[in-house]
This record gives sequence, structure tokens and C-alpha cells, in this order.
Amino acid sequence: MDNEKMLPQVSGIILEELTELTLAEVSRACAVHVDCIVELVAEGVLAPIGREPHRWRFSGAHMRRATVALRLQRDLGVNLAGAALALQLLDEVEALRARLRVIGAY
Repeated sequence: MDNEKMLPQVSGIILEELTELTLAEVSRACAVHVDCIVELVAEGVLAPIGREPHRWRFSGAHMRRATVALRLQRDLGVNLAGAALALQLLDEVEALRARLRVIGAY
């Protein structure tokens, strides 16, 4: 097979919605310091279950949100408040798309 036509191999972990991750596990999976995840929670990007950071539990959906927010910051230079706003707008777009699917227009 031609090297130009070979696709790169991608590996990853599938996180189910029922998966519960600790603060340390999320920070490790996102390859950032725990403080970065704490900042995402403080800004409202993530809303884990639990009151204290050592009791926080995150779902697979939290993991996706954290990844998107961190990518916006890293790749586009968006500040934390901007990343939170972008995620809120993406959530609204998805909700609108879901409504359109229900009525059969999308």
C-alpha cells in the first residue's frame, strides 16, 4: 500500500455517560494540571457532582466539555470566559438541532 494513502492510527478511550471520573482522572486524561479543571468548574464550564474537589465526580459529557474548552484555549487563544460562552452557544445550537429533528426539518 502506498504510504501517502495510509491513514494515521488513532487510539482513544470511549467514556460512557455512566462513567464517573475523579478530578485527578479528568486532569490526567486532559493532560492538564488539576488547577485547570478547577478553573473550568469555577467558570461554570463543568458542573461535577459533589461539593468538595476531592469528592467531585465527572461524567463522559464533562470530559468532552473540558476537552473542547481546553482546545479553544490552546488552539485559538480564547480565554476561559470566552470558552464558557462558546460552549453555551454550542449547547444551544445542539438543542435547536434536536428540536428541528423532532419536527423533521433537519
